[in-house]
Amino acid sequence: MDFQVKRADIREGRFVDEASTTLDHGCARLKVDAFGFSANNVTYAVLGEPLSYWSFFPAPEGWGRIPVWGFADVVESRHPGLREGMRVFGYLPPSTQLLVTPDRASARGFVDASPHRSALAPVYNSYSNVEGDPTYDAQSEDSYMLLRPVFFLSFALDDFLLENAFFGATRVLISSASSKAALGLAFLLARRSDIGVVGLTSTQRLEELNKLDVYTQVIGYNDVAHLSPQASVYVDLSGNADLRAAVHAHLGNALKLSLAAGTTHGRPARVEAAPVGPKPVFFFTPDHIVKRTHDWGRTGFNERFARAWLPFVAWTKPWLQIQRASGPGGIVAVYLEVLNGRVAFHVSHVLTPL
Repeated sequence: MDFQVKRADIREGRFVDEASTTLDHGCARLKVDAFGFSANNVTYAVLGEPLSYWSFFPAPEGWGRIPVWGFADVVESRHPGLREGMRVFGYLPPSTQLLVTPDRASARGFVDASPHRSALAPVYNSYSNVEGDPTYDAQSEDSYMLLRPVFFLSFALDDFLLENAFFGATRVLISSASSKAALGLAFLLARRSDIGVVGLTSTQRLEELNKLDVYTQVIGYNDVAHLSPQASVYVDLSGNADLRAAVHAHLGNALKLSLAAGTTHGRPARVEAAPVGPKPVFFFTPDHIVKRTHDWGRTGFNERFARAWLPFVAWTKPWLQIQRASGPGGIVAVYLEVLNGRVAFHVSHVLTPL
């Protein structure tokens, strides 16, 4: 069973049942167990064409399968290095199963070397064996699949800004401040005493976000003009071109960098829209991860990520509410809720295909 959406209008979806195919030599069949679904996945759909997200899990012409992050089990293997029963975490379709062509299989996991994925970002093609992951906890799988993928963005942004000394800025503005990626970034930035962190959000979320104590200041989208003219970096996770234009117009030369890093508002980021101030720069997480893996080595990267990740997960436990849904009805209900922005920031969804 596949959940597919129309590429030209992602509000239209359908479920397609297909018979299981015979497994070729060297391939394996994964049974999708559960996956998280959030505004991050809407970003994959919105940017499906320009960033090739539709290419990971091909669908019939005009349709697409939105990538998700979750857990799957190897239920059939015709690859000598991949044992049946292995539980893996990685990039999955919103389907009941996925056929992969394992490569570089080891106790740590494998890489899917299927021909249609060979030219795509490598970070999305890796599947980790949970038994070889020191940060994995079977009791915390929900948090793992919901937060870990977006925390890679938070971690990469924090590292990128730190590496560049915040481009001379003393304040970071983050739009879509209630999104998990924004909260992760704010959590990491809050550890530094020399940088202010301002969250931009809708007025109904101001009070709740202030209680989390990771933002120096939280303001509504319509109050951008009240910001002081302080040297700032703008991290745009909303993809809202009008909001970006307002930030640029108000801060002008005080804006040292404008990063387009997400589209939680459900529309493509128009990075060329810069009436004043610096031209917005698109931030692509996989590129930064590849760079840092080269700089630090895989072990070094994993160690640094774990040091940031574990405290963040602990911080979310008191306030993060996880809701589960299953089957076509549950998937559609959650999909439309997330797509329409009706999910409270402290609520996250875990879905199971059946």
